[in-house]
Formats: sequence, structure tokens, C-alpha cells
Amino acid sequence: MRKIANCLVTTSLVLAGALAAKPLHAANLDAASQVDAVTVYPDGASVTRVITLDLPAGDNTLIAKDFPMGLDPSSLRVEGEAGGRLTIGAIDARPPRPAEPANLPEIDKRIEALRDQREDLQGIITSAEARRKFAEHFAEAAPVGIGEKGEARPVSEWRTAFSAVGDEVATADTAIRDATRKQRDIDREIARLDADRAAKPPSKLEVRIELASAAATRATLRVTYAVRNARWMPLYDARLDTGARDRKPAIELVRRAEITQSTGEDWSNVALVVSTVRVARGGNAPDLNSLIVQYPQPPRPQAVGKLLDGVQQRSALAPAPASEPLREFRFGGGGVIDEQQATAEVGAFQATFKIPGRVSVAAHEGAKSLRISTATITPDLAVRAVPVIDPTAFLEASFVQADDAPLLPGQVSIYRDGIFVGRSRMATAAKDETVRLGFGADDKVKIERTVVKRNEGSAGLIVTTSKTDERAFKTTVRNGHDFPIKVAIQDQLPVSENDDIVVEMLPSSTPATTTNLRDKRGVLEWAFEAKAGEVRDINFAWRMRWPKDKGVVMVPAG
Repeated sequence: MRKIANCLVTTSLVLAGALAAKPLHAANLDAASQVDAVTVYPDGASVTRVITLDLPAGDNTLIAKDFPMGLDPSSLRVEGEAGGRLTIGAIDARPPRPAEPANLPEIDKRIEALRDQREDLQGIITSAEARRKFAEHFAEAAPVGIGEKGEARPVSEWRTAFSAVGDEVATADTAIRDATRKQRDIDREIARLDADRAAKPPSKLEVRIELASAAATRATLRVTYAVRNARWMPLYDARLDTGARDRKPAIELVRRAEITQSTGEDWSNVALVVSTVRVARGGNAPDLNSLIVQYPQPPRPQAVGKLLDGVQQRSALAPAPASEPLREFRFGGGGVIDEQQATAEVGAFQATFKIPGRVSVAAHEGAKSLRISTATITPDLAVRAVPVIDPTAFLEASFVQADDAPLLPGQVSIYRDGIFVGRSRMATAAKDETVRLGFGADDKVKIERTVVKRNEGSAGLIVTTSKTDERAFKTTVRNGHDFPIKVAIQDQLPVSENDDIVVEMLPSSTPATTTNLRDKRGVLEWAFEAKAGEVRDINFAWRMRWPKDKGVVMVPAG
């Protein structure tokens, strides 16, 4: 068997040379294709279909009418294997012509018969309406004139006459109602048949591949193309075992791929791969235009409808909610039902995860979650708190990302000692970067922040020249565990962006371990290890001074 080289969508020069020596007949060959492999990206997918057929000698045009309408025609590529010399020419994708139904004469005869039935029913309705009209006219006439000489009949005879009129009207109404209902059913059937006889718009794309074979051969072609309406999102399960005196803490970090697709084709029993390549961003960095400084223009009023449209558009672009995390199932013998995992291949510019076996992902069926990797990590545990906002002590685990495949941003389901404690977000982390995950409140570590001093006044030897604001706080940390634990307390020192506003940290403050934490100006951190049962105080005081004729406010940085 010989591999056919990748072929661009152009006519092959080899084809012309091969056929110049010997004229061969041309034929159109209908063929069916089947999805065999799919690579899903965060913003699209690459699909490979397989076509196996017996090719006669000569020029042939292979026609496959089962490709999805949403494929990118410029992305079509063909390769494969054949028993003899085979050349691929042009590749073309087009919507097939609307096809008329094969049983069109039978449909027309049925419609004609139904219309005849409708006319017969209309005759029944017309006759019944005439009978009703005559009976109603008879009822309107006075009883005078009913007798032989025009005399009025007795009342007893009136009732007999009126009863006969009522029976006639009721019989006519019943006939009209029955015929009208049958006409309604006939109209619906005619409308359905009219829809059946109309040419159906295409729901699939027709792909044509020109082939030239010097001799009859059996060939297997692989047609690859790109589609947009597919994606995968990273999801994570982080299960923390907090450990004990004789056991170190550990994190089981499970990566998942949540796959959704609405390409118009079902991926049934396919080889599935997920890749970190983002195909929708294009190949080049964006162009940067000039930056113009000018006086601001008065804002133009905007219609309320446009504002609502913008809000709806942003909502549509929001990521879809993540699915409920999968659980492990245990049964009586203590065994665990494990999920299959992907095989990772990390290159210089991308990471791919090959799902083992065969997978099915139907169009429009919703998200499908697949496990792609599992890692057991030894983390550093610490209790972190920001008592100026919330006195709760949160347990945090940090570790260095050791995998070659980067951790992509996604939702994390958090478990602590087998209990689901909430959800968080995973930030992007390349190899050797530090990852921090929170695992909920640690109720055995108590943190209390109190205001020791708050003094607003004036400063100046003789004449008041400035205003001051001096504040002091004390944060008390109590470790209720019977083992030592690392603690990190954060607070904030006001930051001035004006030379007239002076802020200083007072000497009574406990020296901070870190200032400008993670490049955030004025954010301080006190990190230490609290022994079992230890109580520790952190003092923090600052003074701010500014001109007396001005006012100041403190606002969070944007």
C-alpha cells in the first residue's frame, strides 16, 4: 500500500501527465464517509472522515454528500492509501441541489383525490345550509295560513310544527359540522403532501474529489476539515488530604475536558484528542494603530434598545456553566471504579491529550466531561486571612506546577478530606509556576482584628498647618490545632499619589514579612508558623497627614 501525499485544493499537474499517454473514461462515484477521528480545540475542532471504495481505472469524481454544512471549505485536505498509482486532483465543496421526492406522481395523485373529497364535502355543506335556511324561513311564518282557509291552527299543532323545524335545523347543523371537520383534516393532509412534494433544502454539504487511477484499485481516503461550533473547556477536581502527624498532606489534582459541539454531525465511536491550540485567534499579533490625543467630544445619546442589545451580547459570550463534578464510586469490597485517562503529548508550542479507546459525542447533546490526567502533589499548607475584610481563616494549599502541559484557566471543584467544600478558579500556570488553591474555612484558627486607636486632629507648632489621621490595630491569631501550622495575615497601608499627602507606618507596628505583596502597593503580609495552641498578636499602626484646607478620601485601587 502506498500513502498519497497531502493535496491542496488545486488541480494536480501529475494528473495531466499521467493521462496524456492513455485516454481513460471518466465517471462520477457516489461514496459514503464516516467520522473516524476528531481533535477538539478550545475554539473549534478538526474532523477526519474516512472513505473506502473500489476505484475503476481512469478519471473519476468521488462525490460524498454527508459532510456538515458548517465546515470551512478552505480547510479541506485529503490523504490516504491505495493499491496502485493514484493521483488526487481538485477538491470542491458545495451544497447539493435540492432533490425532488422520488414518489412525486403518487403524491400528486393523492393530493388530487383529497381535493375531490373536499369538493364532495362542500356539496354536503351547501345542501345542509339550504335545508336549514328553508326550515328557518318556515319557522318565521305565522301559524295563520296553515289551515285550509287560512285559519290559525290550535296551539298543540304549533308545537308539532316547531318540533319538526328544530329537528331539521339540528340535522343540518350536524351535517355541516361533520363535513367541516373532515375538510379541516383534508386541508392538513394536503399541506403535508405539498411540503413533501417540494424540493428539500440541503442539510449536508457535498464534497467532490477528483481522482485519477492508472488501473482499478481499492483506496482508503482520509478527508480532514475544520469546524467552528465545537470547543473544550478545562475543569479540575482538587482533592486535599490534610494529613496528620505521621502523614504529609497530599492533593489529587484531576484534569477534565468538558466537550460540547453543535457542528451538525454526530461523532460516533471516534478517536478523540483535545489540544491547547487556539485556532480562532489567527496567526498574527494584532496591528497597533496610532494613539491620538484630542479634546473630548460630547457624548451622543444612545437608544435604550442598543444598550440592552449590548448587555445581551455580553451575556451570550459568557462561558457556559460548568457541569457537576464527577464522583468516585466505591463498592462493598473496597474497590474503586476508575475513570479512563488520556495520554499527554507536550510539544514546544502545544499540549495534546489523547483519550483512550473510542468516544461518542453527539451534536447538541450538551457537555460531555472526560478525565484527561491525574497527578498526586505534595503541597505546602497555610492559613491565610484578610481580617480587614473577613476574619475567617482560609486553608490554602500551594504547589509548584511540575507538568510540562500548562494548567489552563477553568473551574475547580474543591474537596477537603473527602468533603465537597465549594468551587474556585484555576489560573493559568506554566511549568515551574506556583499554584495556590483555597480549601475553605479553617474553624480551628480564630482571628480577631480590633481598633486600638483612631485619632483625627491638627498639627503645627503655633498655627495649624495640616490635618492628621492616626490609627492603630491589633490582630490576634489563635491556633486551635494540636499541631503547628503556617499562618499569613494580610492588611493594607494607605498609599498616597500626592506629595501633599504623607503616609507613614508607625514604629509600634510589628514588622511585616512582605510589603507590596504580589506587586500590590501598600498590601502587607505577616507570615509565621503558629505552634499548637499558640496565641499571637500583630500590631499595625499608621499616620496620614495632609493640608488643612483640603479633604481626603480613601478608595480601593482600580
